[in-house]
Amino acid sequence: MSDWATYQKSVIRYPEIGFTLDTSRMDAPSEWPEEMQEKIERAFRDRASIEAGEIMNPDEGRAVGHYWLRNPDLAPDEEGAWIRDVKAKVEDLAGKILRGEIKAPNDRAFRHILLIGIGGSALGPQLVEKALLPPNPPVDIHFFDNTDPGGMSDTFAELGAGLAETLVIVISKSGGTAETRNGMLEAEAAFAARELAFPKYAVAVTGEGSKLDKYAEENGWIARIPMSDWIGGRTSVMSAVGLLPAALLGLNIDRFLAGAAAMDERTRVDSVEENASMQLALMWHHAGNGAGEKDMVILPYSDRLDLMSKYLQQLVMESLGKEHDLDGNVVNQGIAVYGNKGSTDQHAYVQQLRDGLRNFFATFIEVRTTGKAGAMPVDDLGSTTGDYLQGFLRGTRNALYESGRLSMTISLEELNAFTLGSLIALYERAVSFYASLVNINAYHQPGVEAGKKAAGEFLDLLNRVKNHLAETGSSGVTAETMAQNIGETDVEAVYHCLNHLAASGFCKREDGESVGEDVFAC
Repeated sequence: MSDWATYQKSVIRYPEIGFTLDTSRMDAPSEWPEEMQEKIERAFRDRASIEAGEIMNPDEGRAVGHYWLRNPDLAPDEEGAWIRDVKAKVEDLAGKILRGEIKAPNDRAFRHILLIGIGGSALGPQLVEKALLPPNPPVDIHFFDNTDPGGMSDTFAELGAGLAETLVIVISKSGGTAETRNGMLEAEAAFAARELAFPKYAVAVTGEGSKLDKYAEENGWIARIPMSDWIGGRTSVMSAVGLLPAALLGLNIDRFLAGAAAMDERTRVDSVEENASMQLALMWHHAGNGAGEKDMVILPYSDRLDLMSKYLQQLVMESLGKEHDLDGNVVNQGIAVYGNKGSTDQHAYVQQLRDGLRNFFATFIEVRTTGKAGAMPVDDLGSTTGDYLQGFLRGTRNALYESGRLSMTISLEELNAFTLGSLIALYERAVSFYASLVNINAYHQPGVEAGKKAAGEFLDLLNRVKNHLAETGSSGVTAETMAQNIGETDVEAVYHCLNHLAASGFCKREDGESVGEDVFAC
């Protein structure tokens, strides 16, 4: 057990935000060595450079401006005016829709939202919706966040006849993201099948002049809300990406932005002892020896925050998972993130956390206000369900520490738009600080681009196989023979193409004694 004196020295509190960070169970050194002090000082300098608008994404030659979104006064004049203008457009559009000034073509109010996006363009709005959506919201929201036709069909089935009162928000900064484009095309087809004019239902959130922006303008969509290249997808929730759906759901976007701004102000201080984001970054560095040697387990003890671990997976892993540092050295940096929610985790993987591999550190997130005064007792002692939730959190924390497992605890006095904004801002800054500590670029994603390139190569091969079958037909061909026919050396990839075409009904497969003897015919 850590002692009371250690606990008191290990707590940072921001009363005006309703936020507390407890690092007493991380066993961090009381003083950082000189080498770390130098890295900390560099991280603080980098923080100032980011907010000043310097190029901090050198690979793409971009500034990093998501901090400006909640405080435009920090931004250069042109960017500050742009931020205010976009927010005004969001509020104007959302207001007109909620007041019924903009209606569906059947003259009824929009009752549903279909948000089409991928990565941060969907994860941010999903987190906000799950955490803050009030009972009986003015509209409900559905998502296309994958290019899975089965998931899209399920969403259309859920909407049913309500498709005629569904506002579609298509989000893609570049306007050419394949998953988002596919979802848009599927939505267009579904609306057309019901004789609904898709442009009368559609809004684009995209870069000015992008493919999507031009397409929306040419086809007369309801509105086009701009994005900027200095807003990364994983830090876009406080741009129009997150603000438009939040406003349409009746959430207080001003409080959301204010919470982030308040946390930004607190974590702008160049003091390790007073800066919660720097403390987080240092704990990550300490736990994983600055090399990501331990996973980050996120355990929110709140149903409304059960998407927090998924949100942080992208924010942390896409930002920190890098092969090279800023000097070009191969470092293979990163921190793996996963999580569940309490007390569900009691009946899931806490068993391994407590008794298995010591390859992680945990972060508990609690919302202290769990219910109303006078809650119903559920046992002979008079304990409430909220008492049990707190008991499981504290019990798990103690059990882990007694077994030599490190953890820290973030406490929010309550969960609302303000505190959610502050929590997101806390982690955004921590990721930035950690990247500086280990000397990597947190704001590009070459691995993602490599995956897109590889997907494009497979699609090209798939079309070659499909075209060959369409032109020549086949009474039966193996993958190896097909590869020879089209001059392809990767027989396994050809096999996967044929399997996909068989599953899609384009051809048929007859199983052989081995996969190499499977025969495909059409």
